[in-house]
Amino acid sequence: MSMKSTISSAMLAGAVAAALSSLAAAAPLTKAQVKAAMDAGKEKCFGVALKGQNDCAAGPGTTCQATSTVDYQGNSWKFVDGGTCTTMQLPGGRKGSPEPLKRDLPS
Repeated sequence: MSMKSTISSAMLAGAVAAALSSLAAAAPLTKAQVKAAMDAGKEKCFGVALKGQNDCAAGPGTTCQATSTVDYQGNSWKFVDGGTCTTMQLPGGRKGSPEPLKRDLPS
């Protein structure tokens, strides 16, 4: 096998591995994962996740986890400690919400 085809094979393998890990991260949370988080005192909080760090629900055209496209996207949520969602201090005077928000949506 030539050096060029060895490098090409390695690059292809890396690309496939990256694609597969992206699909795994974007999969919806299972009911068991959601229940475990809720049982641990967590609550869903919309509008608090940084880009690509949401736990689920990121609006049309997205699959779920890690699919938010802007910081503090109002229609994506992240699990936070119970009772802290609406009191979190975010940049620009933003606050989290237990319901989807219509702010900071991708264009």
